[in-house]
Amino acid sequence: MSDSLRLSVPDFDDPVERAAFFDVAAAAIDVDGYDPFNEQARLDVESGRRSPIVVRLWQGTTGAPLDRPVGAAILGRGELDFVIDPLFRGKGFGESAVRGLLATARGTLTAWSHGDHPAARKLAERHGFAPARVLLHLVATLPAPQSQESDAGDATSLPAGYSISGMRPGDEQEWVELNARIFDTHPEQGRLTVDDLRARQAEPWYDADDVLLLRDASGRLVGYDWVKVEPGADEGEIYVLGVDASLAGHGLGRLLLQAGLRRLSERGCSSVGLYVEADNEAAVHLYREAGFEEHTIDVQYRRAIDPGEQTLLDN
Repeated sequence: MSDSLRLSVPDFDDPVERAAFFDVAAAAIDVDGYDPFNEQARLDVESGRRSPIVVRLWQGTTGAPLDRPVGAAILGRGELDFVIDPLFRGKGFGESAVRGLLATARGTLTAWSHGDHPAARKLAERHGFAPARVLLHLVATLPAPQSQESDAGDATSLPAGYSISGMRPGDEQEWVELNARIFDTHPEQGRLTVDDLRARQAEPWYDADDVLLLRDASGRLVGYDWVKVEPGADEGEIYVLGVDASLAGHGLGRLLLQAGLRRLSERGCSSVGLYVEADNEAAVHLYREAGFEEHTIDVQYRRAIDPGEQTLLDN
């Protein structure tokens, strides 16, 4: 009997199976320098909206799987995130696993390649996926708090009547509604619900004062800059920044960005990163003007045709 790959859904109630799944991602982070599962994918799998899948190698001589999975995936809702443990790359396991995964996902499907990995590019081409979106990861160095304050000048001066404050209980619905209007064409950000927001508020990194809400003279929420600092990290993130489209061109985005950078500096961060769609020319210009430079590129691939392969998934 020859060795074979098998796909299965781990039981997350079993700490051993749960750890084995996330250990694959941790191994990839150590080697690649970035997470193969973005935040939304991790939230989806934790909430049960998408399914975790482990890829195991069953050895013909023993009839038993290796203790360590060779790969892991998150699948469902028309989306696939997939990674092979670096220890097992270059052996054809990625190709075999992708065939099995695609056989379980009918119709239109999207898949992220974080870091634009060359192996992912080849797999995408072989299986009928075409690039659909490009996400830039930009980074910048933060000045010390006192230096940033002295350089602030007019860049952080708000128009008369405008104010910035942190998120408070009761702001959630208004924020979700504004976010939906700002990102109405964005496939992920624009569909966030109050429940999605509260899931993020339950994360250990969440700080209500990191959600900088911009209100006009009437008290209406017109923009925000949500910054994020992971516990113990010295790199912060511009998590999401948006301004009501009716106020575009008034420099409010730049003011919010500067306020967010100042907040991160006050939090002790020495650098900052963010993600932005490559085709959002206005946002890319804003960030580059503020000193951000390209760090990595993520590519989302899209398959619009069902290959009609047989189901290989073992439940």
